[in-house]
Amino acid sequence: MQPQNRPAVPGADKKVLAGVLGIVLGGLGIHKFILGYNTEGIIMLAVWAVGVLFLCGIPSLVMAVIGVIEGIMYLTKSDEEFVHTYIVNKKGWF
Repeated sequence: MQPQNRPAVPGADKKVLAGVLGIVLGGLGIHKFILGYNTEGIIMLAVWAVGVLFLCGIPSLVMAVIGVIEGIMYLTKSDEEFVHTYIVNKKGWF
């Protein structure tokens, strides 16, 4: 029987995906949806869209910077700390 490649900590499998998406598509809030933070994801997406359409992109740039910061934070935490902070305690922002 082949050993299965599972994350050591349940929920840690979302860390890399959320981190990379936070860095690449942070302004759209996709990383929030990956973690199950639908309200926060909708807020980021709405601010990004309004910023692009009506406010010369400045709010969109702010959302992108927040996404990059959060993505880096996700990737620099240990699996245990990530799961405890973002999966168990559901810390929505930073």
